[in-house]
Amino acid sequence: MPPDAPKARRGWRDYALLLALACCWSSTYPLTKIGLGTIPPITFISARSLIAAAFLLVILRARGLSLPTDARAWKLFAQQQTINSTFPFLLITWAQQYVAAAPTVVLASTTPIFAFLITWGITRHEPATLLKLIGAILGLAGTAVIIGLDALSALDANIFAEIVILLATISFACATIFGLRLTDYDPMVVAAGSLLFGGLLLLPVSLIVDHPWTLRPTTEALVATVAMGIFSSAFGLMLFYMCLSRLGTLTTNAQGYLRIPIGVGLSVLLLGESVPTNLALGLVLVMAGVAAMTIPADSYGKWINRLRSR
Repeated sequence: MPPDAPKARRGWRDYALLLALACCWSSTYPLTKIGLGTIPPITFISARSLIAAAFLLVILRARGLSLPTDARAWKLFAQQQTINSTFPFLLITWAQQYVAAAPTVVLASTTPIFAFLITWGITRHEPATLLKLIGAILGLAGTAVIIGLDALSALDANIFAEIVILLATISFACATIFGLRLTDYDPMVVAAGSLLFGGLLLLPVSLIVDHPWTLRPTTEALVATVAMGIFSSAFGLMLFYMCLSRLGTLTTNAQGYLRIPIGVGLSVLLLGESVPTNLALGLVLVMAGVAAMTIPADSYGKWINRLRSR
């Protein structure tokens, strides 16, 4: 079982990191759409991982740090990268051939629900309170409203592919929980080691399956791959482990709901997509859900006591 979540008092800087993480990972949606236009999925994932690893290794060298050489550290890096990136990303990429984007986003946004259930029923490494459950439900409701309630009607088609997306989502939830094992390492070291392993793991598969030397990627696809490697993968994964060590599992998962409105904004800016008319109501529900999942228990208790004393 992973170690207990940190008990230190949380400040605004910690929640700013959560917002920054949501911004980094929100860019995944439009950048992937641009990149996959001329770059196959396996090559795309491998390239972005290796670009991110190279970027972080340069920064680590400038900081005077290096990757660990012991087998235990690399075993943890390999396990974490497999369940947090390589495995779920491949599953979702395959499933999106059969499931439309809207149902995929709805299904993928259930990570906090699974993290809550796993925490409450199995690991119990941090309090799984009723308030956090309410927050998870509100966030999911807001996500459904933003995407459009009509999207939910399509969830009965291509059931196998939808189950595959849920498996990927459960994998993300497990990665958030078991990532607490890596809090003893510098977040940048963890991110660099994990991304290097993931990129090298898929590289031979890319060479055999995609023959990348025969590809003719567009300039936009290349820029999207590099941008995704640096921002979504490098900075995103580093911020992910920082948030885990500062905020714990359930609160870190709450950024999944913030990614939806931010992702919509980036899609409008980069791809020219239209904004759904129900965005405002969805944003209210999303922010309420995030607030419920991130409000410290002691602050909530003080607020309740003040109401009772009036």
